[in-house]
Amino acid sequence: MRISVAADSKDGVAERVVAELRERGHEVVTHGALDDEERHDWAWACELAARDVGEGRAEQAVVCCWTGTGASIAANKVPGVRAALCVDAYTAGGARKWNDANVLALSLRLTSDVVLKEILDAWLEGRPSTDSADVANVTHLDAI
Repeated sequence: MRISVAADSKDGVAERVVAELRERGHEVVTHGALDDEERHDWAWACELAARDVGEGRAEQAVVCCWTGTGASIAANKVPGVRAALCVDAYTAGGARKWNDANVLALSLRLTSDVVLKEILDAWLEGRPSTDSADVANVTHLDAI
């Protein structure tokens, strides 16, 4: 899978996200502090990763900033993106299942290497629900 990754700094697990995804066999596109040619600020970096998803250049993205909040806000401004700030595996799995989230937002401050692996396991193994109520909710997001 092609996954776009953005971070506003190389603190915390920023570089580990890229390494972990590559170790799992994914093609990774980097933005922000992970690409020396780009602006590092969270709003710009996370927008680029989210646009990769929204415009079909990547199937998913992982966006990171110190708290993860700004990263998720920036990503969610892009049409077609459903970004979820996840601090644990349960939230990541639920975001994929119930929200059909396609962008994972992470806190560089809170996410340890161990928790990162658990979150990525749940995120990458997660599949969108086919329950009619869940599908209706996700579909309604486009109308909002």
